[in-house]
Amino acid sequence: MSEPSTEAGSNRALAVTFGCEGPDLSDAEFRLFREADPVAFVIFRRNCKDREQLRRLTDRMREAVGRTAPVLVDQEGGRVQRLRPPSWPKDPSARVIGDLYRRDPERGLAAVRLLARAIASDLLACGVDVDAVPVLDVGHPFTHDVIGDRSYADDVETVITLGRAMAETMLASGVQPIMKHIPGHGRTLCDSHQDLPVVEAGLETLETVDFAPFIALADLPWAMTAHIVYRALDPEHPATQSRTIIDGIVRDRVGFQGVLVSDDLSMEALSGSIEERAGASLRAGCDIALHCNGKLDEMEALASTVPRLTDAAVGRLAAAAASVGSPTPIDAADARRQVADWLAA
Repeated sequence: MSEPSTEAGSNRALAVTFGCEGPDLSDAEFRLFREADPVAFVIFRRNCKDREQLRRLTDRMREAVGRTAPVLVDQEGGRVQRLRPPSWPKDPSARVIGDLYRRDPERGLAAVRLLARAIASDLLACGVDVDAVPVLDVGHPFTHDVIGDRSYADDVETVITLGRAMAETMLASGVQPIMKHIPGHGRTLCDSHQDLPVVEAGLETLETVDFAPFIALADLPWAMTAHIVYRALDPEHPATQSRTIIDGIVRDRVGFQGVLVSDDLSMEALSGSIEERAGASLRAGCDIALHCNGKLDEMEALASTVPRLTDAAVGRLAAAAASVGSPTPIDAADARRQVADWLAA
């Protein structure tokens, strides 16, 4: 394992994101992070008790690597919200906001912006500076519940409009957004946490619908891959592990040039050991392999096998960090009350 780096985005960092088992770092976790130097960290529900505790945890993570490493979270609202009551408020799902937008476009746009500012304020107070939003997957009547109401709508333009508003407001509020799940998760009929989804749609259909939000928002700083086989693109490998899809679709047709992080390596859509999953994802072109479950033995195995960041990844991370604005103060509770009033109306 490597010595810890001293510069943010240093190419000495390993191309992997680690989590931890509980609300505090154990001595063993701290030592591993110090020696391995993962490029970033990820926070899950098991790590979040209250604001003060979470701030101590993120500070301790960064202390371990000796730099201001990115700390990621999934804070979408609705079902996917790692910071939850009673310490944090419950926010509406993307589909609830999409329905408001359909009824009242002006209020729908205002609502997504207010929520983005409120969420960003909550996250920054706890030392979290990267949020895995917006979900840009276009819904369908048959879309599996693993996406379900996490999608803003069943039409491309609504997904683009609300996704853009969420992402740009997050950036302006000091938080780096991660659009997901590139190149599109809306056609899946099974849960990629448990099985490997296969999409049968042809390239023309995919490009017109599924890719369209990612093409429209290709300037965003981060994207997360989909653990999905698209038969028309690569019948052998899920997108996360397909050089054909990452080079030919994500980087070329979609035009995304930012930081590309895999979806969670622990999901059952992927096969092989945890080391094999990470290696295949990075060889295919992901910049960072995302390991989320906090299992120490798996992180130790990854620390011994995952390569360091490529020069291209270092540049993309630096550009992502430079893309955020300086947040202006917001009364998050008041913002949420306003959104609740609009939803109730």
